[in-house]
Amino acid sequence: MTMEKKRTFIKNKGGRPKKGIKKSCKVSVRCSIIERKAIQANAKTGGISVSEFLLQLGLNGKIDRVEKPLPKEILQLIGALNHIGGNLNQIAKKRNGIEPLNAFDRAELKALSDEIKRLVKMIENYFK
Repeated sequence: MTMEKKRTFIKNKGGRPKKGIKKSCKVSVRCSIIERKAIQANAKTGGISVSEFLLQLGLNGKIDRVEKPLPKEILQLIGALNHIGGNLNQIAKKRNGIEPLNAFDRAELKALSDEIKRLVKMIENYFK
């Protein structure tokens, strides 16, 4: 038997095995050169390709989501606290100066103190 005849009888079992699910779809990502280098460095650290790194991150990773803005009620409370803080600052400036507190200033200070306590209770109830 010659060499050529032997080759015809041997079945070729080499080569890459067939994949069950082919990855034929592509996803493009736009990024800066700095972002690209960072992605490549992260993939290299993990010992995988950039494609596999992004695929795993996209399928299993977590994304930092932008927090919702504060509710209207909380923004109103912040505004009220800022207003009270301004009033308290004026009273403190007057108190630290030459003028003593008169009856009206003391009454206003007491009202502001009560308002702060009320706002603190509202905030506590909101976060319960």
